[in-house]
Amino acid sequence: MGAVILFAGKNFVVCGYGWCGRGIAMRAQGMGANVIVTETDPTRALEAAMNGFRVMPIAEAAVVGDIFVTATGDTSVIRKEHMLKMEDGAILANSGHFNVEVNPKYLEELATSKRNIRPNLDEYTLKGGRRLYLLAEGRLVNLAAAEGHPSEVMDMSFANQALCVEYLAKSERLPPKVFTVPKEIDEGVARLKLKAMKIEIDKLTAEQRRYLTTWEMGTT
Repeated sequence: MGAVILFAGKNFVVCGYGWCGRGIAMRAQGMGANVIVTETDPTRALEAAMNGFRVMPIAEAAVVGDIFVTATGDTSVIRKEHMLKMEDGAILANSGHFNVEVNPKYLEELATSKRNIRPNLDEYTLKGGRRLYLLAEGRLVNLAAAEGHPSEVMDMSFANQALCVEYLAKSERLPPKVFTVPKEIDEGVARLKLKAMKIEIDKLTAEQRRYLTTWEMGTT
């Protein structure tokens, strides 16, 4: 296994087409990979297809994939039956959740031997000699095998969290359920970030605002 993997020409399987999966798919495509998306949500699957990616079940992708990255936020995405179909040298990584999307226990049960190639890279040899490679023990690869997220991303994340805490503190007693982040908070953070990046955007005119809030115009 060399120190560098060429993405160009590889079949790159992205499991999950949410915000993280979209970013992974776009960047893999930009590096010349043939991107395949697996999904359970019909709307996201259709979006992936309309964005030019091949869409298929993970059972089919397992047969042709060279590199697999999960980003679903769910458990047992790549399971034993999928690993048994993979080609020799397939690489597995997770960028979506805890180490349950690509669960290492399945590899441990299937493998006849295991060796650590270098930090954050384990080789599992299966019966028959096929080798599968797992990055970062199945943990969040962009954190466990790198140096974390760039500050340009984390500043927005922390700002959003801080403003949400302020919102909760100033709100009346809320019922116990999951709330979406208020639109004004998301937009406020975005405006601050744009200002820091010295980017200006247009503002709606009074006429445009009226048009967007009524159904009476533009229907003839």
